Amino acid sequence: MAETKAKIKIQYYRSFIQAPVKHKKVVKGLGFTRLNQVVEREDTPSIRGMVNAVPHLVRIVEN
Repeated sequence: MAETKAKIKIQYYRSFIQAPVKHKKVVKGLGFTRLNQVVEREDTPSIRGMVNAVPHLVRIVEN
């Protein structure tokens, strides 16, 4: 029987044009390719850390 992993939905809602290169890499690492895109990722400490690194660019969407 497979365990169901917790998921979180993340929205990329603000452009990273003026952001530092590190922030741009975090946004790309989360899998975003365009503005206002919503992706679903496993709720792991590493994903939470990435989201916490760029809270001014992404937000967690309520399920």
